[in-house]
Order: sequence, then C-alpha cells, then structure tokens
Amino acid sequence: MVPLIWLTSAPALALDDTPANRAAEADYYLRVVPPQSRMNDRAAKLAATLPEGKRATFVALMTKNLDINAVAALMRDSMIKNFTADELKALADFYGSPVGRSAMAKMGNYMADSMPRLVVELQKAQALTQQQMQAH
Repeated sequence: MVPLIWLTSAPALALDDTPANRAAEADYYLRVVPPQSRMNDRAAKLAATLPEGKRATFVALMTKNLDINAVAALMRDSMIKNFTADELKALADFYGSPVGRSAMAKMGNYMADSMPRLVVELQKAQALTQQQMQAH
C-alpha cells in the first residue's frame, strides 16, 4: 500500500515552474557542473589538434582570454529560458551523480569524435537538399 500512496503523491513533489525556481535550479546546475571545468575541457580538446609544443600556450591563453563570468551568465540565462525547474533539477542531479560525472568526462571525447563526421553528413544532406530544391 505504501508504494501506491507514494506513486499517487509523486506529482506533488514537482517543483513549481516559476522564474525563481528555474533560476535556483540553474544555479544548482552551475554549481554541480562548473562552467570553468567545461571550458577547460573544451580548451584541452581544441589544443589537442595543435602541435605538441603549442598546446600548453593555447590552453593558458584560452583560459586567460575567456570571460568565464559571461559564459556562466549566458548559460544560466539560456537554461532558465529553455528548461523547466524540474528539468534543471534532473540535469543537475544526473550530472552530479557518479555516473553523470563519468558521462560528462567523456562528452568532450564524444564531441571531438562525432562532430567532424556529423559536419560531413550535414554538408552532404544540405548539398543534396539544395540540388533537389533547384529541381522543384
């Protein structure tokens, strides 16, 4: 009987989707997944495409030149605009978990692996679409 009561009361546990709750949950997400660590990972992935002797300088300059406060603010604003409070909480809970942190650590490698091939596929589709559009 307890599980039935829990299941029927679960919707009551949902956060009110207010601007204040979205902001609070976006802040929670940014504490769990700090923008600085994400940007450091991206800089390292970009640097990997450069000659070995230039990588450390590139990372140092990118870290120095990137306005991390502006990045955090734009991320926060975009999250508040596009996600509900419950979605933001779920994202932060996931990325704050051990499996979520493990997945996040692999995301840069995934993007570096998939993006060049994805761009090629998108370019092929765009070229084919343009050809077909001209035929109509």
